[in-house]
Amino acid sequence: MDNQAIIGRLREIAGADRVDTDEQLLREASVDRFKKYTAVHGIYDGPLPVAIVRARDAEQVARVLSFASQHRVNIVPRTGRTGTEGGLETAFERTVVLDGSEMDEIVSVDPVTMQATAQCGVPLRVLEERVREHGLTTGHSPQSKPLAQIGGLVATRSIGQFSTLYGAIEDMVTGLEAVFPDGTIARIKSVPRRAAGPDIRSIAIGNEGALCFVTEATVKLFKYEPENYRFHGYLLDDVHTGIAVLREVITNGYRPSVARVYSEQDAAQHFSHFAKGKCVAVFLAEGPAPLADATSAEIDRVLAGHTHERVEPELIREWFDNLNWGPDKIEAEKKAMLTEATLGYTTEVSADWSVIGEIYDAVIARITGEYPHVDDITMLGGHSSHSYQTGTNMYFVYDYRINCEPREEIEKYHIPINAIIVEETLARGGSMVHHHGIGKYRTPWTEQEHGSAYAVLRRLKEAFDPEGIMNPGTIFPVERS
Repeated sequence: MDNQAIIGRLREIAGADRVDTDEQLLREASVDRFKKYTAVHGIYDGPLPVAIVRARDAEQVARVLSFASQHRVNIVPRTGRTGTEGGLETAFERTVVLDGSEMDEIVSVDPVTMQATAQCGVPLRVLEERVREHGLTTGHSPQSKPLAQIGGLVATRSIGQFSTLYGAIEDMVTGLEAVFPDGTIARIKSVPRRAAGPDIRSIAIGNEGALCFVTEATVKLFKYEPENYRFHGYLLDDVHTGIAVLREVITNGYRPSVARVYSEQDAAQHFSHFAKGKCVAVFLAEGPAPLADATSAEIDRVLAGHTHERVEPELIREWFDNLNWGPDKIEAEKKAMLTEATLGYTTEVSADWSVIGEIYDAVIARITGEYPHVDDITMLGGHSSHSYQTGTNMYFVYDYRINCEPREEIEKYHIPINAIIVEETLARGGSMVHHHGIGKYRTPWTEQEHGSAYAVLRRLKEAFDPEGIMNPGTIFPVERS
């Protein structure tokens, strides 16, 4: 089928008013990264999608996917569009963007079962506001909270700032609905736990639109008790001390909702008014008052064993209240790209406690010693923001001046720096991605990440998407035509 025939069929399936073909909309839909330097300069070199279909329900999603599979039309599923790893880019011709943002019904909020069910296009912010009317919270608070939507959060295996207490999205989702390319609508029921074979939720959670389209999710709810928040801040001598502090608090069995350590360089941009050239450790204890108090006491006890300087809790609260990024911050970053030719970016990895500090040192040393354009880097550092019994993550942060043409930016700066971080992490047994997803930018290392288990992942693709139409180039490496 040619493009006009594809558009005509989509209009029959979804209705003419739900199929967008405006060229500017298609240009904007062809890219993912809101920080894409070419896009802010009005450059869109990738294949433009044939159309954008704004789905209204799961049945319509099923009809679109079934048609696309039969005629080998590529599909890029999307909702909130807050990805950073190129997962929403249209890397191939004959691609249709299937948008679920208008599937925005909160189906139910149940304070008895402590669960809420929402369609894929419900903004997390809206769901959170609704459940707080019942004195509850989702416990999920990524920095993209003002913009992110439920479907994308599930599909990208997202994580929030309170993860050390509440867990990541895979810990929160109890049931879901997903549509597969053959048109099958699969509903995975919500129960507290079951041992009825493998956990098939995980086929959809984190699939990044490469296997199915998540149309609905049921998530856990928790009591919302901000009156019991206990903020802690400390200045420390180095990152390794900070990691040791995190490890001790967590492995002793305590779960502050926030447990973070910032390197000197990263702290300088987050806490410029008090960092004093030091590393900064940040904690938030919460929950029932006795539990919050006990966690706070343990944090203070652990810090007493390390040289530190205490930061006023109110300074940490003020910082945290302004941490999330929404439209205003995005527009400010775009303006800086245009007027100052500067860009800040991140690559997040995870590893065991025994090697995470070594990974940090190796990455910093290799970038500063080997990266050919290191003089353009204006900030290089990192922070740990999500910890577990066995290890933690490291969020490498790098800002740079762009001394090249817009089309050269990603090849000259982001790709080589990202590669160094990924390679040094994989070499030490860590994971190349903690929560941003593989997208299209980290697919060169997918097989190395999974090793002998990659065959299992590959077979999922072959089984559920035999025509290879679902978000091609995302997670699974393929050659671009």
